[in-house]
Amino acid sequence: MKNDTNAENRLLTPSEVAALFRVDPKTVTRWAQQGKLHSIRTLGGHRRYSEAEIRAFLADPQGVPLPRPPEE
Repeated sequence: MKNDTNAENRLLTPSEVAALFRVDPKTVTRWAQQGKLHSIRTLGGHRRYSEAEIRAFLADPQGVPLPRPPEE
């Protein structure tokens, strides 16, 4: 059996996506509900996100609204 950990096939949890964007996991779920991110559902009803798609959003600052940096 082939163990493929390729980013194109890997699925991320809302918490993993939230850590990448530095937002709360509920924000990631809200983005999915608003259609800003594509998610799939597991058999248990949990959302999962394509790592390749998330990396593409991270590379494109216009893709998903990012949080403002903290003011000093």
